[in-house]
Amino acid sequence: MTQPFPTPSPSDWRAEAEKALKGRAIEGLVYLDADGLAVRPLYGRANACDPVLAPRAFDADGRPWDLRTLVEGDDPEAVNAAVLADLEGGAASVILAGAVLADSGPLGRALAGVALELAPVALEAGIDGPDAANALAVSAKGAPRAQLMFHLDPLTAFARAGGSPRPIAAHVELAANTAARHAGAYPEATFFLATGRAAHEAGGSAGQELGFAAAAAATCVKAAVEAGLPVERALAGTVLGVTVDTEYFDSLAKVRALRLIWRSLSRAFGHETPARIEARSSRRMLAARDPWPNLLRLTAAGFAGAVGGAEAVVLDGFSRARSIPDAFARRQARNTQLVLMEEARIGRVADPAAGSWFLDHRTRDLAGAGWAEFQRIEREGGLIASLHGGALQQRVVKSRASLARAYQDGNAHLVGVTKFVDADIRPVSVEAGPPNVPPGAGDRCLPLTPVRWAEAFEGAAV
Repeated sequence: MTQPFPTPSPSDWRAEAEKALKGRAIEGLVYLDADGLAVRPLYGRANACDPVLAPRAFDADGRPWDLRTLVEGDDPEAVNAAVLADLEGGAASVILAGAVLADSGPLGRALAGVALELAPVALEAGIDGPDAANALAVSAKGAPRAQLMFHLDPLTAFARAGGSPRPIAAHVELAANTAARHAGAYPEATFFLATGRAAHEAGGSAGQELGFAAAAAATCVKAAVEAGLPVERALAGTVLGVTVDTEYFDSLAKVRALRLIWRSLSRAFGHETPARIEARSSRRMLAARDPWPNLLRLTAAGFAGAVGGAEAVVLDGFSRARSIPDAFARRQARNTQLVLMEEARIGRVADPAAGSWFLDHRTRDLAGAGWAEFQRIEREGGLIASLHGGALQQRVVKSRASLARAYQDGNAHLVGVTKFVDADIRPVSVEAGPPNVPPGAGDRCLPLTPVRWAEAFEGAAV
């Protein structure tokens, strides 16, 4: 008769841990993250929290998540070729960026042969989002089943650039009016992208990113209601954005935490609405001198987005830190997701993290930190007022310094940058990037300037 394995108690674990530490304090195994949250070495029934169930609410035509790609460019024909290659190669939807968004003519040519009823198309147009949305609406030719994602997001553009051509409140109002104008013709469309990516890429903590996203969502929904959209349509038309990186446990917990935050936020508006979450890979984690190890980082990010339950996952090309990824880099990003989806079968379980004492704890901790940051922003008068006053930026700067210190002190590492550095770097090709456009003079704030952790160790520019 087989004997069951013994179940060790916390005191049994403590005795073994103290033996292994050889006189060092066991409290040293507990560390505080950038939000001041304690991460303990052991989680179990003795310190369990209430279970968390946060599965994704939508699938992508039978697939567990939407494999979404980013295509950038100014030439409509080149963009069209890239879009069709991505869709034929396994992508379910695309995000378009670049000069092709300036007018319906070039955008229509860029979307030639794309069935908008089957392949959702999103935009990344920054402060010019309303013009791009109008161009996409014209290109869709009034097809009521067109899967349009306008991704209107003036707040991220304002925060990152530190300015906008007109007062940022006017840009938000214009975005809301644009959404209201197209809502009737395109009942399947989503309008806003509410993301904390600007805080994350500037070195912010998970709580600051989640709080920024919640505050952006509240700002957009309020503006949409004022523009005449029913609150339930405004909520359903909001896509939430979250950033995922190599810290895959924290990243997947962050996706789940955002779902809990949205549940509370939509209830506060009087209509609990399922969250639509788009997880994008972090750019602050990428290396430029030797971009090949970025493939590992992007795989970890894709794993986190998928296991965390994001409705859509967007992975950058591994050469992003140098410039615009070429077709090979985009193919690698696409295939990374296909391997996770079709070979690793990551999406076969609705919420793989559910039931893990650690991940449930971490999810609730991050949701609490994000909600606390959201409330802090609201007390400062809302996201626009907080950005104008610089309070949010000052908190991000403190977090950035804390995280940068971990790399400088050797408590955190970047493969290929601070550890296992390859002296013989293989070449990589990229496409030319767009010129930097200075922000307009109509409104100003302290910019949330993006950081890239590897840059401090890479020396001269690549």
